[in-house]
Amino acid sequence: MKTIMLYHKQIDSPVGPLTLVANDEGLARLSWGRHFDGADCSHHILEQTETQLREYFAGTRRTFSIPLAANGTEFQMDAWQELQKIPFGRHITYGQQATNMGRPKSTRAVGSANGKNPVGIIIPCHRVIGANGDLTGFAGGLAIKKFLLDHEARLL
Repeated sequence: MKTIMLYHKQIDSPVGPLTLVANDEGLARLSWGRHFDGADCSHHILEQTETQLREYFAGTRRTFSIPLAANGTEFQMDAWQELQKIPFGRHITYGQQATNMGRPKSTRAVGSANGKNPVGIIIPCHRVIGANGDLTGFAGGLAIKKFLLDHEARLL
């Protein structure tokens, strides 16, 4: 059995501290807050992620090109892949996402899959809103979701 090494780094951002976790294949997790004690690890994927997030928050990056190592069920992976198709500064509803996936009756399942997105911002689940236009469900909290949507809207 192959041992998978995990590397972590904590960074500050306009939405508060973020914890980045990667393995040699890609970014595995982006968590809100600080989750590790001790020194950050050095790894090229963590450095690349930090650079691209800083560019995103500075308004000079609209898409990410970080290799991902997110793990989930087949349905979750399909949902996360669909999220990556939502253009910068735009948003869709959970129902639209389900329809785009060819599963129009799976709105609640899509919401659940989005809620388990391990690399928020990079896989932009913040771009999905409720059918009535309300901001709903976001691991980082609705204030951060609003910040990210407003940030992208200002840059269009």
